[in-house]
Amino acid sequence: MLHGLFITGTDTDVGKTTVAAALMLRYRELQVLKYWKPIQTGIEIDDDTQTVGEIGGCRDEEVHFAGIRLPRPLAPYLSAELSGTHISVADLITRVKNEPDSVRWIVEGAGGVLVPINESEFMIDLIAALGLPVLIAARTSLGTINHTLLTIEALRRRMLNVAGVVMVGLKNAANRDAIEKFGSVMVVDEIPHFAPLTAETLSGWATSEFDTQGKLARYFR
Repeated sequence: MLHGLFITGTDTDVGKTTVAAALMLRYRELQVLKYWKPIQTGIEIDDDTQTVGEIGGCRDEEVHFAGIRLPRPLAPYLSAELSGTHISVADLITRVKNEPDSVRWIVEGAGGVLVPINESEFMIDLIAALGLPVLIAARTSLGTINHTLLTIEALRRRMLNVAGVVMVGLKNAANRDAIEKFGSVMVVDEIPHFAPLTAETLSGWATSEFDTQGKLARYFR
């Protein structure tokens, strides 16, 4: 079992990578942190591991590179099928089984919790196998209430620990209040869109404004 947080999203391109990098910047002084992206599809277009390394100011030892990397920006099961390979939760777990207990992990999923990774396993099965509390990255815009509450419900049906929600985009007090009220969950913070998104812009914000009350600190001690 790992210690740290699993970052999932209510959708693809919702801001999971930015949230992961912000966590690295905010909490690396507490403990040895390591970022891991177990599955990356569309590697010829995006590389979230590289992005977190750059905007999170990560040293090589703060990144775990042992993941599945596949072409075509599709659901993992389909990218794997088209590449003539197979992804399984058991195989992914072997890639971290010998890591020291002193490490605190920031693990970023691919898409949302019910994204299939093979014919019978979903991203939520990987979360359960890793045993990590889940931090949900959600949009602030219209539609986020439904998407976020559905994600929370799916996680709680599996008896998984929801650590909270981080909303990404323009602040929306009504949506934030609704998610907290109807989801019985803590919205940790709201991350703005950065233009440009660089190590400098994210670091300046994350180290001075992100989770100033230390609501997530206990997961990294």
